[in-house]
Amino acid sequence: MANVAVLGAGAWGTTFAKVLADAGNTVQVWARRDQVANEINETHRNTKYLQRVNLPLSITASTSLPVTLAGVDAIFLSVPSQSLRGVLEDVDGLLGDHVPVVSLMKGVERSTGLRMSEVIAEAGRVSLDRIAVLSGPNLALEMANAEPSASAVASANHDVAVAVAAMATNHYFTALTNTDVIGTEFGGVLKNLIAVAVGIADGVGYGDNTKASIITRGLTELSAFASAYGARPETMWGLAGLGDLIATCESPLSRNNTAGRLLGQGYSFDMVIRQMDQTAEGLSSVDPILTLAAAKKVSMPIVSQVQQVLRGTLDPRELAPHLATDTSGPAEE
Repeated sequence: MANVAVLGAGAWGTTFAKVLADAGNTVQVWARRDQVANEINETHRNTKYLQRVNLPLSITASTSLPVTLAGVDAIFLSVPSQSLRGVLEDVDGLLGDHVPVVSLMKGVERSTGLRMSEVIAEAGRVSLDRIAVLSGPNLALEMANAEPSASAVASANHDVAVAVAAMATNHYFTALTNTDVIGTEFGGVLKNLIAVAVGIADGVGYGDNTKASIITRGLTELSAFASAYGARPETMWGLAGLGDLIATCESPLSRNNTAGRLLGQGYSFDMVIRQMDQTAEGLSSVDPILTLAAAKKVSMPIVSQVQQVLRGTLDPRELAPHLATDTSGPAEE
């Protein structure tokens, strides 16, 4: 059993702190706001994000990064992707030189196009052999309620992946390991973009045929993109690819699906941002992903049309028919 830190007290950070605590670890959570930290410590709840979920007594919270990171055996990062670099700058010198650093985030840095593990390596000055990423079908509320689920843990260092998976695995959550960091990360990023498209179709009022077409074509897009950047094709058919895609596209608990649904209902991008009380990573990943796709000459018609909807240059009602009749890709569709 380990003493671990989770940086980030939103829905996912708090949920994964519970996962780790239920696996027998002592967990220290870093929260930005005193109110959140105090509530976790005093009532063992985080009602802003996880109503009616009781947190284990082995979870404590602090707004102090040095306090949170003191003497830990592993560090789990769960902050908005666009905030990661700033957080890493704040923890300069506190990440140690041997403990695993694990990304729970599913985004790319807008200004650089870097994956989260690359930002950790660069801004946090952490060697790649102690960085791991965790991704899969992990809707926060379902996991917080101890519903059975599984995810993938990837690291270039197999021993680190195994150690992180062992820390997280409990009676309702299983972590499986691989060494395909690129595929595991991009699977988590790209499925968010397809979930936005499915949400748009849902918001417009289209049915299951259209949404199934988007999901199927979306899997083709994300597989082509990830493979172009060195991911293993089989990763896209696993938990971090297809598994996460299904959960995120089909569930009303998905923030990206919700954001897309609001867009489909006619809300502007700015209005959607104001409506959402949590970060929908897919919205901030569209532009950098398309830039990366262009660099490898990968065609991504679904993501391109999501970008047009976000920019207000495509009526949401025109998005799904285009996707459903798209004829690029494998012939069996």
